[in-house]
Amino acid sequence: MRFEGLTAHEILELPPDQLRALVLTGEPLVFRIGSATILGEFKTHGNRLVIELAQIEEGGEGVLVALGALARRYATLNGLAAVEWIVHAVTCAKPNLKLRRVLQRRGFAIQQLDGIGEAYHYVDVV
Repeated sequence: MRFEGLTAHEILELPPDQLRALVLTGEPLVFRIGSATILGEFKTHGNRLVIELAQIEEGGEGVLVALGALARRYATLNGLAAVEWIVHAVTCAKPNLKLRRVLQRRGFAIQQLDGIGEAYHYVDVV
């Protein structure tokens, strides 16, 4: 699966300063994975890679699997202890029931998060 035209391997080979400047900004970013368009943001916080997803349009459940595999590889290569996921799929106007089932099967739980509100949350220890 391609991430904005790059393979996971190509993304992991980007120079660290370039990856920080383009992706790990902590600012909203619209990007494509396969056929899905995603609004999200990425940052490191302490010893965690934090992925916050606000919207996922199109694509299938393979999008989260591909993103999760890339995130775990990045965390491992960079000495991070975990990948923290925050997914705003709780109060969508048009909820994706398949996405909710996938999140719940993977261990995500609805939680009230400080400064964020109610969201699906999961910490994947690597």
